[in-house]
Amino acid sequence: MSFTVTKVDIWSAKIADKPGGLAKVLGALGKAGANLECVIARRDPAKSGTGVVFLTPVKGAGVRKSAQSEGVAPAGNLATLKVEGDDAVGLGGRLAAAIADAGVNLRGVSAAVIGRKFVAYLGFDNSADATKAARALKALASPKKSAKSKG
Repeated sequence: MSFTVTKVDIWSAKIADKPGGLAKVLGALGKAGANLECVIARRDPAKSGTGVVFLTPVKGAGVRKSAQSEGVAPAGNLATLKVEGDDAVGLGGRLAAAIADAGVNLRGVSAAVIGRKFVAYLGFDNSADATKAARALKALASPKKSAKSKG
């Protein structure tokens, strides 16, 4: 099983739940030179007319300034791991089981497969949980060493 695990910084903002709400934020970031790898947006069912967007990465002074002018800020209450590599049947279940076996609860998951590769963004309630999950996932990705037989 071949994949990498990386901690990533997620930025978020409230957006208007109407045509153009997301386009306003993404357009401003694009004009500032942002090259986003992941965008997740959804409406807030608890508050009519509003939504939320989660973005990564937000890098560079100009991009950060633009993000902040649009109300986008680091999501301080969300620790996230990016897991990417070769896809395999049942991999999602193995990843989730490794995290569960480490005693960590997932806050959210977004994943996709393109061709033979996958990428998943795994959200946790805090940095300590993300660190535990990263250790469990890295152990899962490491090839098992088999005992050498004596001849």
